[in-house]
Amino acid sequence: MTNRKILVTGSSRGIGRAIAEAFAAAGDRVAVHHRDNAALAARVAAGLPGEGHVVVQADIADADAVLGMVDAAAAQLGGLDVLVNNAASYGRPAQPVTEVGYEQWQQVWRDTIGLNLIGAANVTWCAVRHMIAGGGGRIVNVSSRGAFRGEPGQPAYGASKAGLNALGQSLAVALAPHNITVAAVAPGFVQTDMAAPHLDGESGAAIRAQSPFGRVARPEEIAAAVLFLASPEAAWASGAILDLNGASYLRT
Repeated sequence: MTNRKILVTGSSRGIGRAIAEAFAAAGDRVAVHHRDNAALAARVAAGLPGEGHVVVQADIADADAVLGMVDAAAAQLGGLDVLVNNAASYGRPAQPVTEVGYEQWQQVWRDTIGLNLIGAANVTWCAVRHMIAGGGGRIVNVSSRGAFRGEPGQPAYGASKAGLNALGQSLAVALAPHNITVAAVAPGFVQTDMAAPHLDGESGAAIRAQSPFGRVARPEEIAAAVLFLASPEAAWASGAILDLNGASYLRT
């Protein structure tokens, strides 16, 4: 039983929910964050193992809301030991550069960068203050293999995740003197409700075939890696980006 205080953004479903469940099962208390589905977030929090879990709300793209949300999580939990930056948008429908209008192109970039990168940076800034006050902490960013292989249909998404990686590595150096580590996981496709239209549709077989294992990741597999990177034993992994794509994309 570790009894740490955890904030997982975007944790009312999918990968974020699995991460929240993994921390709770380890004995931690979790702030379940959502943007606009309080009922779902409340059900997730109520179903977590253990006690003392809370629900917090904010649009991560809203800097003022982020400040209030992080402070509320820290106040209700009694501090903040771990932040998982999971909330993100893929930017659907696809936005290939040759097929989208200029105004729509600009809007998609503003929205995607504003949430996936600037939003995560703002959550991090707010959380760091509480971690320093508590003597240290762990930050784990949920990136993507798209940061490395490219996302031709969603270039803003790929760019936002590449930026998140650069942010994390910069902060791994800046925050080490404060006993705060920063690392990342970079999944490929994961079996979630958001991915279901692709995995259950005509492209599903081709997506699964990208991995020599012939499948995509389970949310629990991503959560297990996050749990490790947030553990005391993983301090020396600060600055690392862990590929979790079943050998579907190998980088050097």
